[in-house]
Amino acid sequence: MKNELIIKDLFVNIDGKEIIKGVNLEVKEGEIVALMGPNGSGKSTLANIIMGNPKYQVTSGKILYKDKNILDLKVDERAKLGLFLSFQYPTEVSGVSLTNFLRTAYNSLNENKISLLDFKKLLEEKMTLLKIDKSFMTRYLNEGFSGGEKKRAEILQLAILNPKFAILDETDSGADVDSLKVIANGINSLKNKEKSFLLITHYNRILRYIKPDRVYVMVNGKIVDEGGAKLADEVEEKGYKKYLQ
Repeated sequence: MKNELIIKDLFVNIDGKEIIKGVNLEVKEGEIVALMGPNGSGKSTLANIIMGNPKYQVTSGKILYKDKNILDLKVDERAKLGLFLSFQYPTEVSGVSLTNFLRTAYNSLNENKISLLDFKKLLEEKMTLLKIDKSFMTRYLNEGFSGGEKKRAEILQLAILNPKFAILDETDSGADVDSLKVIANGINSLKNKEKSFLLITHYNRILRYIKPDRVYVMVNGKIVDEGGAKLADEVEEKGYKKYLQ
């Protein structure tokens, strides 16, 4: 059973307004696919729908993952299937350390529970890989983190939970050049033939360090273009003007 995602003729409403208008999109096993588009085009909405955010109403279409229509599954059920979403705006959680949060999430997704000692070893290994200071282990989740630190923490979560399919929503948002390189290196190091990534971005910045297999362009709730990695360069050079006319 392959870890591929197929979206077929997806239409979605919120508060009676149609915001996703017949989207077709595919991410094959082992691929990195970029979804680009201007602000308000529906990219983050699509990410939330894939993960099962209940505030959106799917009126027609399918989202297939591992050959199963996941639209009837709850968020935690989708996560246990191997789906992961890195948020555009990570939430601050006061009183919960990064270590406790990640260990709880890890144990909720795995039948074989990990001890605190073994988890700390795993966490230190991944933090070294992502060049994250060990002091983060005791800091409260995202509290007082800079934009770049929040994004590194999201990629650390990705490395720890090791999902088969990761949706990365505006991972380059708020990250400086150094953080961007670390984030990109982390994603590239996690890529293999079984993992798939849907990389949602407004700009081409992160795609200078991560080469996508394919690129989709989304405008006004629709996929308006599709191509190879060069399409991202064209969008960077010419913008979205031709799609908006």
